[in-house]
Amino acid sequence: MDFTGSSGGGSDRRQIEESKPLLGEMSATEGSKMGAARCRRPLLHCNGMRYKLLQEGDIQVCVIRHPRTFLSKILTSKFLRRWEPHHVTLADNSLASATPTGYMENSISYSAIEDVQLLSWENAPKYCLQLTIPGGTVLLQAANSYLRDQWFHSLQWKKKIYKYKKVLSNPSRWEVVLKEIRTLVDMALNSPLQDDSIHQAPLEIVSKLLSENTNLTTQDHESIIVAIAPLLENNHPPPDLCEFFCKHCRERPRSMVVIEVFTPVVQRILKHNMDFGKCPRLRLFTQEYILALNELNAGMEVVKKFIHSMHGPTGQCPHPRVLPNLVAVCLAAIYSCYEEFINSRDNSPSLKEIRNGCQQQCDRKPNLPLRLLHTSPDLVSQEATLSESRLKSVIVTSNEIHVEVERNNTANQKMTANVGNDSEPNLIDCLMVSPTCSTMSIELSAQADRILGCYVEILKMLSDYDDWRPALASLLQPIPFPKEALAHEKFTKELKYVIQRFAEDPRQEVHSCLLSVRAGKDGWFQLYSPGGVACDDDGELFASMVRVCNNVHILMGSCYKTKKFLLSLAENKLGPCMLLALRGNQTMVEILCLMLEYNIIDNNDTQLQIISTLESTDVGKRMYEQLCDRQRELKELQRKGGPTRLTLPSKSTDADLARLLSSGSFGNLENLSLAFTNVTSACAEHLIKLPSLKQLNLWSTQFGDAGLRLLSEHLTMLQVLNLCETPVTDAGLLALSSMKSLCSLNMNSTKLSADTYEDLKAKLPNLKEVDVRYTEAW
Repeated sequence: MDFTGSSGGGSDRRQIEESKPLLGEMSATEGSKMGAARCRRPLLHCNGMRYKLLQEGDIQVCVIRHPRTFLSKILTSKFLRRWEPHHVTLADNSLASATPTGYMENSISYSAIEDVQLLSWENAPKYCLQLTIPGGTVLLQAANSYLRDQWFHSLQWKKKIYKYKKVLSNPSRWEVVLKEIRTLVDMALNSPLQDDSIHQAPLEIVSKLLSENTNLTTQDHESIIVAIAPLLENNHPPPDLCEFFCKHCRERPRSMVVIEVFTPVVQRILKHNMDFGKCPRLRLFTQEYILALNELNAGMEVVKKFIHSMHGPTGQCPHPRVLPNLVAVCLAAIYSCYEEFINSRDNSPSLKEIRNGCQQQCDRKPNLPLRLLHTSPDLVSQEATLSESRLKSVIVTSNEIHVEVERNNTANQKMTANVGNDSEPNLIDCLMVSPTCSTMSIELSAQADRILGCYVEILKMLSDYDDWRPALASLLQPIPFPKEALAHEKFTKELKYVIQRFAEDPRQEVHSCLLSVRAGKDGWFQLYSPGGVACDDDGELFASMVRVCNNVHILMGSCYKTKKFLLSLAENKLGPCMLLALRGNQTMVEILCLMLEYNIIDNNDTQLQIISTLESTDVGKRMYEQLCDRQRELKELQRKGGPTRLTLPSKSTDADLARLLSSGSFGNLENLSLAFTNVTSACAEHLIKLPSLKQLNLWSTQFGDAGLRLLSEHLTMLQVLNLCETPVTDAGLLALSSMKSLCSLNMNSTKLSADTYEDLKAKLPNLKEVDVRYTEAW
């Protein structure tokens, strides 16, 4: 039997029902009789009872046709009624049985149900519901009064939600739509049903309505947001609604709706959200909300008050999810500042593309080349191989980030020649740049720059809370930022405050996060060390990090841990430590003395270089003398005439070199590497005082023609000279013709001409190895 059909009387009744307000008080059905017994609809009182929304259940079903004749009245009397058990499902648009037979052979559409009411009559089964349909009545009998009421409220809810979906799917007048939305919200708030879907269903209806009608005015936006605000107090907004909120934050950041309505919503998200990966639009909404706060007159002061409200007035934040969620929002926002540039570099889909479906391959931006700079293993000492030979720089570009670019195939060939078959560079290696490339600049758009400034400032605020600092340090330990951000001077300069807070914290669980998260991976300790791309303070922050880590190890009383820490410094950061000690940093002087005292350094030349560094400053000389009183053998080593090999740390200057060479005896020095330092031709007057010098590496320095002419006059015993990527020209290179002992000469990437090259070959008979790639003579 079909319950969706209509008879004359039933059609009129349904028209009356459709004309009622959706949340109007349902009136009793007039003229409906069931056999000889007169039905009455009692006034329903919830009495504070709460019910779970039913989706399915077992119930007895009976269908009664409206009597038309005397015989039909007899057949429909209560003595002849037949009840059928059914497992009924409350779907989104109809009432259906798992076994579609008998009374429930066809599903009952909610649009066909004219009324739902509780029934009671004398000498009749209890716990019944009456569904009025065209041409008859459907009776549902539950096992007890609680189940009956649960079925009643669930049916009422499903029926009304179905009607609201239909009404709001084709809006005509927005003032009427707004009134219906308010009524829908009131219905959800006052419903005795207790289920997540009770508040989510109206939000999804409104969300769909907004996604299908994008031409709303700003006033309509705010009216709808205010109308649904009560539902958002205990529920996350659905994805489409988040998009709507984001749009409002971008277009009307100064609207009072942002403060009054969005604030409790965002606070709930930050306190209770467990995974932004499952609901990324919640993160995006939180991100846009914070940016909207930053657009207010007070700017970051408002954001600071919001962060403080999330932490709470006490010393311990009571909500463990607030900090991870805030950090996730900050990281995503910072990533978005460099997203277009990252996509242009690695040709990977952006977050926007992932949301909208990836572009076709032909529409993607082409890959940009990378240039990796390596030191030459045959011209650099073993110590330099450990600390400097892995130096590389990523040189890329974007329409928003302007960096030097290799634009031709020759550059790619050069990269291949220099790189060889090396493994994939790690994060910090890709950012370690030579002085010739250190002038690269990154410029963000105005909007991206504001976003970056806002969220880096939030990271600073988070680091100011003592209870949050350990977790924040742990979250940032893997350096979860794109390489482009770490190559951006403004970003690393602003983030330095956070790292400084970690370094100043006496708790081991905090400052230990400055080290790498695992072996073989660099951390903040390496990034902010001298020679690292983020170091802009001559190593002051690096010295602070070293001091804290070393002091804690000593205070712990563990010689093993102290030696292990010093050994890691000697293997990875000996050059920066010596450079800072050379400039008078007391912490670095202490570190070098400890390395000598614990016999961390095995190489005699390296030990002699450390001794010379210590004796170049008053504090170093004093501490070294105190050490020598305990270890006389160190002085014996120094008396042997100084080291034979010496490598200056990257970013060393002419003054650093002069200070080092004036600190002791270097009469035995045969191999000197100044690669990737900031020395110029002015240092030549100190180099000519090294009579035993046979190998000199000036790769990627600012050493020019004037210095080259001076060297050619005094260092006649020089055998190996590396001038790769120096600004020398033919004027200085012609002077090399007097250095008859030269057997290896590297003029790669210089301004050498073909005529000068032929002249040098004719005048240098011992010359066996020559590199003239990327010159006119190649």
